[in-house]
Formats: sequence, structure tokens, C-alpha cells
Amino acid sequence: MVSTYIDYNLITRDMKTSIRRTAEQVLVARETEYYKANIGNVTSIDEFLDDYRLYSYAMKAHGLEDMTYAKAFMRKVMESDLSDDSSYANMLTDERYRNFAMAFSFSQSTEVVQSDAQEDALIGLYNQSIANQDDAVTDDTNYFNAAIDTVTTADQLWQNEKLKNYVLTALGFDPDYMSYAHFKGVVTSDESDSSSYVNTAAAAYEQGYQDKIDAIEASASAADLADSTSTASQQIAQYQAAIDSAPDYTPLAAAFNFQSDGTLAAGDLPMTDTQKASVNEAYAFAQPRLSSSAALLNKEYYESTIGSVTTVDDITSNSRLFAYIRIAYGLPSGFLTSTMENILTSDLSDSTSYANTQGGEYNAIYKELAAAFNFQTDGTLASGDTAQTTEQTATTSAYWTDRYNDADEAADESLIASYKTLISVVADVDDLLADTKIMQLALTAVGLEDEGDTTRKLKKVLTSDLTDPKSYVYTLKDDRYVELAKAFNFNTDGTLGVPMLAQSETEILNTAKSYVVEKSRFGTEEEKTEATEESQYYSAEIEKIETRDGLLSNRRMVDFILVAAGLDPEEYTTDYVRQMFESDFSDPKSFINTEPDTTIFKEIVASYNFDSEGNLAKPADGIQTKRGLLETEDLYLNQTLEEQKGEDNAGLRLALYFRRMASGINTAYDLLADSALLQVIQTTFSIPEEMSSADVDVQYAYINRVLDVEDLHDPEKLEKLLVRFAALYDVENNTDVSAAELIMSGSGRNGISADTLLSLTQLRTGGA
Repeated sequence: MVSTYIDYNLITRDMKTSIRRTAEQVLVARETEYYKANIGNVTSIDEFLDDYRLYSYAMKAHGLEDMTYAKAFMRKVMESDLSDDSSYANMLTDERYRNFAMAFSFSQSTEVVQSDAQEDALIGLYNQSIANQDDAVTDDTNYFNAAIDTVTTADQLWQNEKLKNYVLTALGFDPDYMSYAHFKGVVTSDESDSSSYVNTAAAAYEQGYQDKIDAIEASASAADLADSTSTASQQIAQYQAAIDSAPDYTPLAAAFNFQSDGTLAAGDLPMTDTQKASVNEAYAFAQPRLSSSAALLNKEYYESTIGSVTTVDDITSNSRLFAYIRIAYGLPSGFLTSTMENILTSDLSDSTSYANTQGGEYNAIYKELAAAFNFQTDGTLASGDTAQTTEQTATTSAYWTDRYNDADEAADESLIASYKTLISVVADVDDLLADTKIMQLALTAVGLEDEGDTTRKLKKVLTSDLTDPKSYVYTLKDDRYVELAKAFNFNTDGTLGVPMLAQSETEILNTAKSYVVEKSRFGTEEEKTEATEESQYYSAEIEKIETRDGLLSNRRMVDFILVAAGLDPEEYTTDYVRQMFESDFSDPKSFINTEPDTTIFKEIVASYNFDSEGNLAKPADGIQTKRGLLETEDLYLNQTLEEQKGEDNAGLRLALYFRRMASGINTAYDLLADSALLQVIQTTFSIPEEMSSADVDVQYAYINRVLDVEDLHDPEKLEKLLVRFAALYDVENNTDVSAAELIMSGSGRNGISADTLLSLTQLRTGGA
């Protein structure tokens, strides 16, 4: 009989070579090549089950060869949602079925408009864009004030887009609808000269519409002119509205000091400090929301003006003062000037006064507001009084600083809440584009809110293939559009797609589960809880990873990956792991193919979707990930090796099987549940056969007395155990071992010397 001990040593001494030799066998190579060549073409469970060669290859790989006939059963396994603990595969006690389902992706890729990570990222970008608006106003203003002094002609001002757009935006004009001739004519005008361009152009504009009105009035009947619904009356109203709303360009003319030829007089600058300050203030207030710069301007205005207020009417007739006070005290936007007057003229010592009796939910604010000013009941001030004392003004301004943006923040919260609700019901790209709230947030988040893009253009952006460098979004040469496309998951036909992730949903689930198992198999409940929390961190963060560098720069993530694979993070530097990730699998001389733990690292690297440059890559089509394919091939070759060796020596097959399965053994119950594993333990520790008929709990306790199950996860201790098993198996089965065979096997490396093995043999033969 062949020696278990010797053959085990010969095979495991260089397991990579043993597996390679198995893979090179003609039949094995043919079946493996068929599997690799065809599994990617399978798109459904039916196709998979109908191809016997593929199906049987996978079943054998996962140790389920004897269940190959049970297609209906295996269908239910493959249809299981592994993220659901109550799903069919998860409810089965035999982990092989769950592992089989995990190796494929029939039900694990979710088509969704946006993943949780994408949603969080887009909302984060939106919040950041809002926060950046303050900085943008400040930066724009600083640039304008510095650069305008270098301008010497009106043409230079026109040619500098940033300067031109700043002043036009500040004064309420759309840069896209301003011609060069008109701009130059206005900024070179003297607004006090009735014959200058700015005044004559305005007069001509108004006169043109007045001429049209006069013509209609001259030709229309008295009845038509008296009838407000007649065509003549409606046209007159339209032309009159155009006159009434005619743009006033005199502030633009007054903002600059250019001469009529567009140059500056000797010693002049384009703008004085006063002109700059006026435009700066106008620019701050021209923004879609009140910035901190504008809030400060309002504060300065209020504090410089309130001292000159002598009546309540001075406040209610000044919209800027009125709004400042209303917002400072947290009153609603519909708050009336008459209500303000009633509050400020209330006598708080009179229990029947307006402030004491009105306001409902705002009553406390009414009383505080009345106390913040010093008006008499007739709305005037007593001799020697001011509208507010220094302390009262400081309190009002403090309230303003705290509340000036409350309305905008509430609007943001409302928009974000609406977005989260609405995005969940989007079924295709047309649904997305049709929803104004979704698009408002999305476009603002990436900085495209002012571009005025058509729906057609945005649809082409959102349906671009991000893995194709020639797709439409990349032709725009604008990263903002790429960010927009990345925020959603649409196929090229506009239907919902699968998020482009660093790991597929299946792989994320597998990695997270493996980590929890590794960290908690011999730990406390507290350690299990901590491991679960860490797996939640990983699952959330991996969805945010967009590059290989982004992953490897996070050592916490790297440690998680290594632990999940059963490796000790302290033994591997980030640079070592990086070399694995950057290796070419097809090059036998590459780092990953020449280092120890080749199979483990190949499966780790293959579980991520990075291209050769380290960017996210679209995973290959098919029902199996790259890692799943590698794992299936490796399992098939190991199963084949074990089968073939087991034909001549059942003990060798048991040893190889135990070696492969050891990483999944967590308790003595796992050993009791698998007769092959149990046989190895019984032989190794000379457990009597009669023990098998004892109560399970008794067997469990006995195994724990002779074996620390945790030792099975220590490679050195595991090898010593299996070498001991092999030697004792040979003794039990009357296998003779010669000294020459011992020397050739290199037996001393695993802790049992040749002398020890010969002693065991002598015990069998009764020698001294």
C-alpha cells in the first residue's frame, strides 16, 4: 500500500506544482478550458443547468458532485438572495450550498438609478456647492477689484470674460444677451449728458414702442380702445409694459470712467473705490441666495442706519430695514408691515396691548421684538431716545447673523428630502429629466445649474458609457458632466443599470461575511459586534472607492480585506499588497504568480473591478465574477487531485481534504457534522470507534479535550496535525515505510522525524 505520510509530504511540499500537474492532465485541461470559455456566455439559470459540462464542473468544484442530479433543488439555491438571512441557501446548514450560490450572480446585481453611496455623494456635493458659494463670491470680488485696475480701455474690459460677467451680473444684465457695440456704447457714456449713447438709446427704445402705441390708437376704433379684451387694447398694454420694464443701463454707465473713445483720461482708473464698492455690493446681492458677504453688508447697513430712525414708519417704509428685523427675530415671510407697526407701538406694561395679546405661536417673539425698540404708542420717539440702544442693536444683529440663512437652509432640507423620496421612484432616464427638483439638486451639485443645457444634451450625458473613452460625455471635455453621469446608473438605452463599483454586490457581501467569521469564530459576543460594525463600515466605504489607489491608501480597508481572506495584516505591508494588485495574472513571472499564497491573493485581486491603470472597470458580462471563476477552477483542481490520489490511498485524500477545509472549521460540531473530517481527528488522537455511538455532546466535549480547534487556523499547527494523522493512518493500515522513502519525502520538515516514524512502524510490527 502507498504511504499516506510520504505522499502527503511530497504533494504538499510544493502544492502549486502539484495543482499545476493536475491541471495539465488532458481531460482536466479540456474540461477547465471548456468551462472558462463558455461560462461567460451564460445569462440565466436555465442555460447553466442545461449545459451539463458547465454545471457538473461547478458542482464537482464545490464538492456537490453527488447532488448534480438535483437540478430543481440547485435552482432554488441559485435563486436565493444571499443578503437575506431567511433565503433558501442561507437556511441550509451545509455551507457548501451557500458558497455555491455565492460563486455566481444570478440574483445579486441590483439595477438601481442610484446606490446609497451615490446618493450620499451627490447630496454631499450639493451641500458643498452651497457652502462654496460664499467663497466664490469673495474670490470673484477679490479678483475683480484687483484686475479692474489693470484695464485701460473699454475693449480690454469686454475681452476679459470674468470682469465683464461680474459687472453685468452685479447690475442685473445677462451676459449672454449683451452685444459688444451696446456694451461699449454704455460704458463710454456720460449718464448726465442727454445726448450720450446710454440716454439716446434708451429714448429710442421707448420711442419705438410709443410709436407703435400711437399707430394703434390712430387706427383702432373707439370701441376697441374702450374694450380691454380687444386686440388693439392688448397690443397697447403689451407695448406699454415693454416701456415700463425697459432696462436701465445708466448704472452700468455710471460704474466706469471711460471716455467716449473707450480710453481713460491721464491719471484715471476705470473705477474709483466708491464705484467698486457699489458694484461689489450689487454683485453680493445678485446671487441666488444670501451669502455671508451679503449678510455682513446688510448688518453694516442696519447698524449705520438704525441710529437715524425716528419713527416706526422709517422702518416699515424701508424694505431693507424691515426684512432685516423680520428675519432677525425669526418671523415668517408673510409678516406684514402693519403687524410690525402694531408690535413696535405696543406698550408692554399694558396687558391688553397688541404685542401682549396677539401672535399665537409667535406671541413670545412679538413681546421680545416690542422690547427691542423704544417707540412710543404713536410711533415716535420720546425726546432724547433712540430707536435702539447699543445693546438692543447688538442683540438684533446677533439674531440676524444667526438666522439670516434659515430660510435657505430650510429650503435645502426640503429639497434634499424631496430628492430622496422622488429618486426612489425613477424608472428610467426620462423620469429623472422630467423631475425639476431632482434635476435642480443634481445640476447644482456638479455646478451645471446655470448652463441652460437642453434635455436632449443631458440625456446623452446620462446615458453615456463611462467605460468607453469615446462616449459622448467625454467629448464635452468638461469634468462636471462626467460627475453628473457617474452619479447615476443608466444603460445606453436609458433603462436602469447596475452601479459601477469597485466590487460587485456579491463580492462585497462575501468579503464582509468572511471578515465577521474570521474575527468572531473564536471571539466574544462583543468582538462579533465590533466585527459586524466594521463590516458595515467596509460595505459602505467600498461603494465610494473609484480607484485602486483610493482603496490601497486606506489601511483600514486593506486590513479588512486581508483578515477576510484569513491573512494576518501585520505580515503584509501596503506596498506588498499593491504589487499583488498591480500584477499581470497571465504572466507566470509576475509578482502574484511567484509569491507564496498565490491562490489567496489572486482571489482577493480578482474580486475587485480595476483596470490595468487602477481605475474602475466594467466587470465582464456573465454569471460569474472573475474571482468566482478563479475559485471554481481552483476548487475543481483540488477536488480532482484529492479524487485521483484517493483512488490509491483513502488516507491521503482525507488529509488533503482536511487541509483544504480547515479554514472553515470553527467548532467541534463542524468536525462531527462531516464524517471525513471526523475520521481524521479520530485517527490523529486515537479516538475509539465506539465513541461515534456516544451522545453528540459527549463527543463534542471529548474532541475539545484533545484538540484546540483554533489550532486548525495556524498553518504550522495544522501541518503537524496532518503529518501525525498520515503517520498514524499508515500504522493503522499496515503501511511499510523504508528509510529511503523517508529521506526522499523530506519528512523532517513537518515535525515528525524519520526515527519517530520508524518507531511507530515498529510498534505495529511488535519490534523493540
